[in-house]
Amino acid sequence: MLRVHVTHRAHLVLAIVALSVGGFAIGTTEFVTMGVLPEIAHGVGVSVPSAGHIISAYALGVVVGVPILSFFAAGLPRKTLLLAFMGVYAFFNAASALVSSYGLLTLARFLDGLPHGAYFGVASLVAASLVAPETRGRAVAGVMMGLSVANVVGVPAATWLGQQAGWRATYLTCALLALVTVVMVALFVPQQPGDPAATGRAEARQFFTNGQVWLTMLAGAIGFGGLFCVYSYIAEIVKVVGGLDKGAVPFFTLAFGLGMVVGTWLAGELARWSVFRSLLIGGLGSGLALVAFWLAAPHGWWLWPFTFLVTAVGSILTINLQLRLMDVAGDAVTLGAAMNHAALNVANALGAFLGGAVIDAGYGYRSPAVVGVILSVVGVAIMAWSVTLHRRTTLAAATC
Repeated sequence: MLRVHVTHRAHLVLAIVALSVGGFAIGTTEFVTMGVLPEIAHGVGVSVPSAGHIISAYALGVVVGVPILSFFAAGLPRKTLLLAFMGVYAFFNAASALVSSYGLLTLARFLDGLPHGAYFGVASLVAASLVAPETRGRAVAGVMMGLSVANVVGVPAATWLGQQAGWRATYLTCALLALVTVVMVALFVPQQPGDPAATGRAEARQFFTNGQVWLTMLAGAIGFGGLFCVYSYIAEIVKVVGGLDKGAVPFFTLAFGLGMVVGTWLAGELARWSVFRSLLIGGLGSGLALVAFWLAAPHGWWLWPFTFLVTAVGSILTINLQLRLMDVAGDAVTLGAAMNHAALNVANALGAFLGGAVIDAGYGYRSPAVVGVILSVVGVAIMAWSVTLHRRTTLAAATC
């Protein structure tokens, strides 16, 4: 991996903070939709489960955008890429606030998702290149911490703003945050020339023919979907199942945010111990936390600590899936760093879709937690399979 020497620690901190602000903008944008979903549904004249499809549209945009943008970006300067991705992100957030119909909003959310994963992938590579190899987990966690802090500050604040001033105000705020990121990246992130030897075709060939890559992405796409089964419909779970009024919703989005901060920090620490074991712990813990969430859902404010727990345990997966893909990607570093976010947004789309499906089928707003438990168990099984194959391959290579 290309490494950039940073002379002063202050310069390193400012660079990581600038990259993290981009994570804050993306995290606020991605997750605030859940908090104002009833307002969006009312504003564009559809049901809440139907409005949930805009969450899936954004997530699918991430999935589509990662391989396409990474293909063309493999050899380009990384700072230029970061600026371009955030500029596009700001534009489509603004477009989301200005459209007048459900169809156009769905399209705008899909287009806004395109640079999401590519930004995080390039930002993670930049952060990892600024530090010693043994601390790369902390550097990547520092970038992702912006996304986590967004769920503590940005999402609750934007949810409140959406309830008071209308859901369009939330997307305008997200556009402003993206523009702030452009300025900070321009000022504080050092230049990193692209690798002229890197080509999208070569990276794609190496990356997508790797069995461990597919198993890791599949484990994330399914296992992390459990969190989004409940998060996508948290506003209605709190009101309909928990019996609380809409003023309680920002406190529950805050619980998700606090859980993400704790889980992201813990993931960075666990990565120094074992990436594999951390992934298994995160998957198993997610399933158990979702069982507790289901049990607590009808009991009002008692649901709050379990909302925190679901995200704290689940967030262990995000950093370690990222590191796992970067490890198995070989020379396909741009794709390896970015495709984790494609996988996690498949989880986002899958969770929102399946959660909405069981609600539409008449099982109520509590039922997505049950679907989430099933997804978590399947994700753990896939990761265990991946670990087993990895160990067999390593043992076979050692005995040759």
